[in-house]
Amino acid sequence: MSIHAPLTVTGGKLVLPDGRIEAGNIRCEGGFITAIGDVSPQAGDIVHQAGGKLVTPGLVDVAVFSIDKPAFHFGGVTRAALMPDQDPPLDVPARVRFAAQSGKPDFWVHPLAAATKNLEGDSLAEIALMRDAGARAVATGRSWIRDSGTMLRLLQYAGMLDMVVVTHAEDSGLVGKAVATAGEMATRLGLPSAPAEAEALAIARDIALAELAGAKIHFRKVTTAAGVDLVRRAKDRGAKVTAGVSPAYFMLSDLALANFRTFAHLSPPLRSEADRKAVIAAIADGTIDMIGSGHDPRGPEDKRLPYADSAPGMAGSETLLPLTMTLVRDGVISMNRAFDLLAGNPAKLLGVNAGCLAEGKEADIAVIDPDRPWIVDSDEMAAAAGNTPFDKQPVQGRVLALFKGGMAVKAKKPAF
Repeated sequence: MSIHAPLTVTGGKLVLPDGRIEAGNIRCEGGFITAIGDVSPQAGDIVHQAGGKLVTPGLVDVAVFSIDKPAFHFGGVTRAALMPDQDPPLDVPARVRFAAQSGKPDFWVHPLAAATKNLEGDSLAEIALMRDAGARAVATGRSWIRDSGTMLRLLQYAGMLDMVVVTHAEDSGLVGKAVATAGEMATRLGLPSAPAEAEALAIARDIALAELAGAKIHFRKVTTAAGVDLVRRAKDRGAKVTAGVSPAYFMLSDLALANFRTFAHLSPPLRSEADRKAVIAAIADGTIDMIGSGHDPRGPEDKRLPYADSAPGMAGSETLLPLTMTLVRDGVISMNRAFDLLAGNPAKLLGVNAGCLAEGKEADIAVIDPDRPWIVDSDEMAAAAGNTPFDKQPVQGRVLALFKGGMAVKAKKPAF
């Protein structure tokens, strides 16, 4: 139970879970939202004046690789699901328990349990014990589980535990050491490449196994036209399938690899323009359920290398909100849908009492100006490293205030 003073946020436009955006106030007490709408502050309340800006749920970022609190706070993220690819991996209960406590009190970390011991794709890890230690789902990590028998056993076990399996969708036999998607750009640059079909093959197998096991499966990033079509058809059949993506795949194509820009070296690699458009269509029609940052800060020792030798990944938490706002301004999705993608649906996947503005939910709240312009600057980011392919790009959308459990979070203020 929180012992700090109650909070009332006044004068904002509330982004509500029923699809409305309306002027009103919101009151929080004991760490939870207690009243919404025509609410007046009470004696002793801390009052925050929103000044007519949007009042939204704090973002819930699924499948990040590093807990980088200054960056998450800057981006409006109040809780994140941590991938098991740590050093050492999150494959035993003690490590999961430690990770689950690591962000408190101003940030919630939800560890994802490693599916296999040491993330090697062979023997299943102690999933039930890790669930009891705080794991919110189980994940295959950066890699696909190549052995179908192991993947089926994982899905059956996770299904018995009512846990979601979060998987990486690339057939490792096709991908090998590829760093780009096969096509004109990879050929021009002479980069090791793999066909985009590697994603569809992995998704098709994993959906088939998930349906056989009756288990829930979440594809962390679906980035190709064939991949989103498979997910769409599985959903039409009633399969327990969800899909995510990060902004790079609806903002960029493999043209961003020009001049061997290692900040654009991602996993999976950037795709064709046709795939980029298919991802946008999948976000619009509901095939893709959530947008996450895939936050993976990489320093110069990982990025200032020949492209094929560099490490994949980008610092994404600070640009997650403004890049998603691009879809709203372009008329692809509504503002309410944006926060379903960024908060509501991720919270449901993790089974946490957050992700929307409703009475009884945890008081994770952001005050946002969706139109405020700024320029992304990799040298000024709050993240541990500024490896973003959006360096020097103008964007719109900034978090003005952030509250975790009804307490104000003091975010670092970068120069931009």
